[in-house]
Amino acid sequence: MALRKKVIIIAEAGVNHNGSLTMAYKLVDAAYESGADYIKFQTFKTELNISKSAKKAKYQIENTNNKAETQFEMAKKLELSFESFIKLKKYCEDLGIGFLSTGFDIPSIDFLDELEIDYFKIPSGEITNKPLLNHLASKKRPIILSTGMSKISEIRNAIDVLTKFTIKKGDITVLHCNTEYPTPLKDVNLKAMLQIKDEVGVKIGYSDHTLGIHVAIAAVALGANVIEKHFTLDKSLPGPDHMASLEPNELKDMIIGIRNIELATCGTGIKEVSDSERPNVMIARKSIHVLKNLESGHILAPKDLIMKRPGDGISPMEIDLVIGKKITKNLAEDRKLEWRHLK
Repeated sequence: MALRKKVIIIAEAGVNHNGSLTMAYKLVDAAYESGADYIKFQTFKTELNISKSAKKAKYQIENTNNKAETQFEMAKKLELSFESFIKLKKYCEDLGIGFLSTGFDIPSIDFLDELEIDYFKIPSGEITNKPLLNHLASKKRPIILSTGMSKISEIRNAIDVLTKFTIKKGDITVLHCNTEYPTPLKDVNLKAMLQIKDEVGVKIGYSDHTLGIHVAIAAVALGANVIEKHFTLDKSLPGPDHMASLEPNELKDMIIGIRNIELATCGTGIKEVSDSERPNVMIARKSIHVLKNLESGHILAPKDLIMKRPGDGISPMEIDLVIGKKITKNLAEDRKLEWRHLK
């Protein structure tokens, strides 16, 4: 049996630590206990990313219940220091879960490169940031690229920028994504993930912002190699992303579902009898049986026969070879017909 490559599951903590290293440690614990492969945070210097006059998104205003606060003020409260991420990475290593973080600016990317993370994650909002893409590509690490708010042409352009360096397409995974929190189901457009695979020629995955776990599991069934999903310790906590995140028990359920789908979608892709069902073939299928008592020398007609279980005799598919044959011995009602009974 050919097993599919294991789906990489990223538990996206993002800024759901609310600026608290203690809460970030608790998020690591929850991600580890859920069975995630990685936990991912967000590394940024607010002053390098957001203008002090930038407004918050509608969902950020609703989820923080603070219309007066600017995006800068909100992000500054959610910023962790580089020293905090050093501690978090060490904590992840000691626990046995992978550490990732999205770098939003060049100093943060340089810092994460020094931490030797396994992947650079490019968030949806940076897909048109050519200087940042160039800098990321120069680091020559595998890349995971989110594509919320993007058209296929913008994805191609970003891939072209990344691959001008020594980054190969085989080292890039592109995540289909919708940047609305939560994403309405009617806007998920999950099959667009397959367009990315076919037209861009990269590995694919899905960054899920819908409520619940079902769409992420469906993405795995469609061939996603990576799943990213926001999670929190408690959806009722204050902050922009908690409400559209999974709680730990939901995250665990999603991961169980994904691992089950991995098993269900493995195999050769050829329709054949599986090892588990093989013993049931004879039990569930039927053979040709005699409907009534017949004497030796009788010429068989359709009215003499009935199809019954088990299926270890003459297959009903061979009925045309049986009709018109002479039986060589007396056969009692309900007797399974055998080739040796025929002449």
